[in-house]
Amino acid sequence: MSLTDEAISRIRALILSGELPPGARLPPEHQLAAQLGVSRNPLREAVKALVVARVLDVRRGDGTFVTSLEPRLLLEGLGLAVELLRDDTLLEIVQVRRMLEPAATALAASRISAEQLDEIGEHLNAMRAACDDVEKLNHHDAAFHRAVVRAAGNETLSTLLDGISGRTLRMRVWRGTVEAGSSHKTVSEHEAIYNALAAGDTTLAQAAALMHIGTTETWLRSVLGDVEGSRDQHGEEETL
Repeated sequence: MSLTDEAISRIRALILSGELPPGARLPPEHQLAAQLGVSRNPLREAVKALVVARVLDVRRGDGTFVTSLEPRLLLEGLGLAVELLRDDTLLEIVQVRRMLEPAATALAASRISAEQLDEIGEHLNAMRAACDDVEKLNHHDAAFHRAVVRAAGNETLSTLLDGISGRTLRMRVWRGTVEAGSSHKTVSEHEAIYNALAAGDTTLAQAAALMHIGTTETWLRSVLGDVEGSRDQHGEEETL
Protein backbone atom coordinates (compact mmCIF):
# COMPACT_ATOMS: atom_id res chain seq x y z
CA MET A 1 0.00 0.00 0.00
CA SER A 2 1.36 3.42 -0.96
CA LEU A 3 1.56 6.24 1.60
CA THR A 4 -1.30 8.00 -0.19
CA ASP A 5 -3.47 4.87 -0.07
CA GLU A 6 -2.66 4.51 3.61
CA ALA A 7 -3.71 8.11 4.25
CA ILE A 8 -6.96 7.52 2.35
CA SER A 9 -7.64 4.41 4.41
CA ARG A 10 -7.06 6.25 7.68
CA ILE A 11 -9.28 9.19 6.75
CA ARG A 12 -11.96 6.74 5.68
CA ALA A 13 -11.65 4.98 9.05
CA LEU A 14 -12.26 8.28 10.85
CA ILE A 15 -15.40 8.80 8.77
CA LEU A 16 -16.68 5.26 9.30
CA SER A 17 -16.08 5.47 13.05
CA GLY A 18 -18.14 8.65 13.26
CA GLU A 19 -15.20 10.74 14.40
CA LEU A 20 -15.63 12.71 11.17
CA PRO A 21 -19.39 12.56 10.47
CA PRO A 22 -21.09 14.03 7.37
CA GLY A 23 -20.62 17.79 7.32
CA ALA A 24 -17.66 17.73 9.72
CA ARG A 25 -14.66 19.94 9.07
CA LEU A 26 -11.27 18.25 8.88
CA PRO A 27 -8.60 19.40 11.34
CA PRO A 28 -5.84 21.66 9.96
CA GLU A 29 -3.42 19.84 7.68
CA HIS A 30 -0.52 19.66 10.14
CA GLN A 31 -2.78 18.42 12.92
CA LEU A 32 -4.47 15.79 10.74
CA ALA A 33 -1.10 14.59 9.39
CA ALA A 34 0.15 14.08 12.94
CA GLN A 35 -3.09 12.37 13.94
CA LEU A 36 -2.90 9.95 11.01
CA GLY A 37 0.82 9.39 11.30
CA VAL A 38 1.58 10.44 7.72
CA SER A 39 3.50 13.26 6.13
CA ARG A 40 1.78 16.21 4.50
CA ASN A 41 2.41 15.28 0.86
CA PRO A 42 0.62 11.90 0.99
CA LEU A 43 -2.13 13.56 3.01
CA ARG A 44 -2.65 16.21 0.32
CA GLU A 45 -2.84 13.53 -2.36
CA ALA A 46 -5.30 11.56 -0.25
CA VAL A 47 -7.51 14.61 0.18
CA LYS A 48 -7.43 15.26 -3.58
CA ALA A 49 -8.49 11.68 -4.28
CA LEU A 50 -11.33 11.85 -1.75
CA VAL A 51 -12.51 15.15 -3.22
CA VAL A 52 -12.74 13.52 -6.65
CA ALA A 53 -14.69 10.67 -5.05
CA ARG A 54 -17.06 13.26 -3.52
CA VAL A 55 -16.21 12.11 0.00
CA LEU A 56 -14.57 15.45 0.85
CA ASP A 57 -15.36 18.99 -0.24
CA VAL A 58 -12.72 21.73 -0.25
CA ARG A 59 -14.23 25.15 0.41
CA ARG A 60 -11.72 27.85 -0.40
CA GLY A 61 -10.97 30.00 2.62
CA ASP A 62 -13.12 27.84 4.87
CA GLY A 63 -11.50 24.42 5.02
CA THR A 64 -12.12 20.84 3.97
CA PHE A 65 -15.37 19.13 4.94
CA VAL A 66 -16.87 15.68 4.80
CA THR A 67 -19.74 15.74 2.30
CA SER A 68 -23.27 14.55 3.03
CA LEU A 69 -22.16 11.04 1.92
CA GLU A 70 -25.57 10.52 0.33
CA PRO A 71 -25.79 7.72 -2.26
CA ARG A 72 -26.56 10.04 -5.18
CA LEU A 73 -23.46 12.09 -4.41
CA LEU A 74 -21.06 9.20 -3.87
CA LEU A 75 -22.31 7.10 -6.78
CA GLU A 76 -22.73 9.84 -9.37
CA GLY A 77 -19.40 8.91 -10.93
CA LEU A 78 -20.83 5.52 -11.87
CA GLY A 79 -22.40 6.95 -15.02
CA LEU A 80 -19.05 8.23 -16.25
CA ALA A 81 -17.42 4.88 -15.55
CA VAL A 82 -20.14 3.07 -17.49
CA GLU A 83 -19.73 5.46 -20.42
CA LEU A 84 -16.04 4.48 -20.57
CA LEU A 85 -16.72 0.74 -20.71
CA ARG A 86 -15.95 -1.04 -23.97
CA ASP A 87 -18.79 -1.86 -26.34
CA ASP A 88 -18.38 -5.58 -25.71
CA THR A 89 -19.64 -5.05 -22.14
CA LEU A 90 -23.01 -3.69 -23.30
CA LEU A 91 -24.70 -7.05 -22.83
CA GLU A 92 -23.37 -7.21 -19.26
CA ILE A 93 -24.86 -3.77 -18.56
CA VAL A 94 -28.26 -4.93 -19.82
CA GLN A 95 -27.97 -8.02 -17.61
CA VAL A 96 -27.30 -5.83 -14.57
CA ARG A 97 -30.36 -3.78 -15.46
CA ARG A 98 -32.40 -6.99 -15.76
CA MET A 99 -31.35 -7.99 -12.25
CA LEU A 100 -32.08 -4.63 -10.62
CA GLU A 101 -34.94 -2.90 -12.41
CA PRO A 102 -37.69 -5.55 -12.06
CA ALA A 103 -37.08 -5.57 -8.31
CA ALA A 104 -37.26 -1.77 -8.25
CA THR A 105 -40.48 -1.86 -10.27
CA ALA A 106 -42.06 -4.33 -7.86
CA LEU A 107 -41.07 -2.10 -4.95
CA ALA A 108 -42.55 0.90 -6.74
CA ALA A 109 -45.88 -0.90 -7.15
CA SER A 110 -46.13 -1.19 -3.36
CA ARG A 111 -45.13 2.42 -2.65
CA ILE A 112 -46.19 4.58 -5.59
CA SER A 113 -48.24 7.71 -4.92
CA ALA A 114 -51.02 9.07 -7.12
CA GLU A 115 -48.77 11.96 -8.18
CA GLN A 116 -45.94 9.62 -9.14
CA LEU A 117 -48.33 7.41 -11.12
CA ASP A 118 -49.63 10.50 -12.94
CA GLU A 119 -46.07 11.47 -13.89
CA ILE A 120 -45.39 7.99 -15.27
CA GLY A 121 -48.67 8.11 -17.16
CA GLU A 122 -47.70 11.43 -18.75
CA HIS A 123 -44.48 9.92 -20.08
CA LEU A 124 -46.41 6.93 -21.38
CA ASN A 125 -48.82 9.23 -23.25
CA ALA A 126 -45.86 11.13 -24.68
CA MET A 127 -44.36 7.84 -25.87
CA ARG A 128 -47.62 6.93 -27.62
CA ALA A 129 -47.59 10.29 -29.41
CA ALA A 130 -43.93 9.91 -30.43
CA CYS A 131 -43.99 6.47 -32.03
CA ASP A 132 -42.60 7.94 -35.27
CA ASP A 133 -39.89 9.97 -33.55
CA VAL A 134 -37.25 7.62 -32.15
CA GLU A 135 -35.27 10.28 -30.26
CA LYS A 136 -38.35 11.74 -28.59
CA LEU A 137 -39.77 8.31 -27.86
CA ASN A 138 -36.60 7.23 -26.11
CA HIS A 139 -36.37 10.49 -24.18
CA HIS A 140 -39.73 9.74 -22.57
CA ASP A 141 -38.83 6.04 -22.33
CA ALA A 142 -35.86 6.93 -20.13
CA ALA A 143 -37.93 9.43 -18.12
CA PHE A 144 -40.62 6.75 -17.62
CA HIS A 145 -38.11 4.35 -16.11
CA ARG A 146 -36.47 7.01 -13.93
CA ALA A 147 -39.89 7.94 -12.53
CA VAL A 148 -40.71 4.28 -11.83
CA VAL A 149 -37.44 3.70 -10.01
CA ARG A 150 -37.82 6.94 -8.00
CA ALA A 151 -41.24 5.69 -6.90
CA ALA A 152 -39.49 2.73 -5.28
CA GLY A 153 -38.14 5.14 -2.69
CA ASN A 154 -34.64 3.68 -2.64
CA GLU A 155 -32.06 6.32 -3.50
CA THR A 156 -29.16 3.89 -3.77
CA LEU A 157 -31.04 1.68 -6.21
CA SER A 158 -32.20 4.73 -8.17
CA THR A 159 -28.64 6.04 -8.45
CA LEU A 160 -27.25 2.70 -9.59
CA LEU A 161 -29.86 2.39 -12.33
CA ASP A 162 -29.37 6.02 -13.39
CA GLY A 163 -25.68 5.23 -13.75
CA ILE A 164 -26.29 2.60 -16.41
CA SER A 165 -29.27 4.21 -18.13
CA GLY A 166 -27.27 6.47 -20.46
CA ARG A 167 -25.52 3.55 -22.13
CA THR A 168 -28.71 1.51 -22.52
CA LEU A 169 -30.62 4.54 -23.80
CA ARG A 170 -28.29 4.85 -26.79
CA MET A 171 -28.82 1.15 -27.45
CA ARG A 172 -32.60 1.65 -27.42
CA VAL A 173 -32.26 4.50 -29.92
CA TRP A 174 -30.21 2.15 -32.11
CA ARG A 175 -32.88 -0.54 -31.86
CA GLY A 176 -35.64 1.92 -32.73
CA THR A 177 -33.71 3.00 -35.81
CA VAL A 178 -32.95 -0.43 -37.24
CA GLU A 179 -35.88 -2.63 -36.14
CA ALA A 180 -39.26 -2.10 -37.78
CA GLY A 181 -42.18 -2.03 -35.36
CA SER A 182 -40.01 -1.75 -32.25
CA SER A 183 -41.66 1.52 -31.20
CA HIS A 184 -45.10 -0.04 -30.90
CA LYS A 185 -43.65 -3.04 -29.04
CA THR A 186 -41.91 -0.68 -26.64
CA VAL A 187 -45.08 1.30 -25.93
CA SER A 188 -47.05 -1.90 -25.37
CA GLU A 189 -44.47 -3.18 -22.87
CA HIS A 190 -44.53 0.12 -21.00
CA GLU A 191 -48.32 0.01 -20.89
CA ALA A 192 -48.08 -3.36 -19.14
CA ILE A 193 -45.71 -1.89 -16.55
CA TYR A 194 -47.97 1.12 -15.99
CA ASN A 195 -51.09 -1.02 -15.59
CA ALA A 196 -49.36 -3.21 -13.02
CA LEU A 197 -48.23 -0.13 -11.07
CA ALA A 198 -51.73 1.32 -11.22
CA ALA A 199 -53.11 -1.95 -9.84
CA GLY A 200 -50.50 -2.02 -7.08
CA ASP A 201 -49.63 -5.56 -8.15
CA THR A 202 -45.98 -6.14 -7.20
CA THR A 203 -45.71 -9.56 -8.83
CA LEU A 204 -47.20 -8.38 -12.11
CA ALA A 205 -45.07 -5.22 -12.07
CA GLN A 206 -41.89 -7.23 -11.62
CA ALA A 207 -42.90 -9.66 -14.38
CA ALA A 208 -43.79 -6.83 -16.79
CA ALA A 209 -40.45 -5.11 -16.22
CA LEU A 210 -38.57 -8.39 -16.57
CA MET A 211 -40.31 -9.16 -19.85
CA HIS A 212 -39.57 -5.67 -21.17
CA ILE A 213 -35.86 -5.82 -20.36
CA GLY A 214 -35.66 -9.45 -21.44
CA THR A 215 -36.99 -8.49 -24.87
CA THR A 216 -34.24 -5.90 -25.19
CA GLU A 217 -31.60 -8.40 -24.07
CA THR A 218 -32.81 -11.02 -26.56
CA TRP A 219 -32.67 -8.47 -29.37
CA LEU A 220 -29.17 -7.38 -28.38
CA ARG A 221 -27.93 -10.98 -28.25
CA SER A 222 -29.20 -11.57 -31.77
CA VAL A 223 -27.56 -8.39 -33.05
CA LEU A 224 -24.24 -9.18 -31.39
CA GLY A 225 -24.43 -12.71 -32.80
CA ASP A 226 -24.97 -11.33 -36.31
CA VAL A 227 -22.04 -8.94 -35.89
CA GLU A 228 -19.77 -11.71 -34.64
CA GLY A 229 -20.84 -13.97 -37.50
CA SER A 230 -20.13 -11.20 -39.99
CA ARG A 231 -16.67 -10.69 -38.50
CA ASP A 232 -15.91 -14.40 -38.72
CA GLN A 233 -17.04 -14.51 -42.34
CA HIS A 234 -15.01 -11.42 -43.18
CA GLY A 235 -11.97 -12.94 -41.53
CA GLU A 236 -12.35 -16.16 -43.56
CA GLU A 237 -12.66 -14.17 -46.75
CA GLU A 238 -9.50 -12.27 -45.94
CA THR A 239 -7.70 -15.56 -45.28
CA LEU A 240 -8.90 -16.93 -48.57
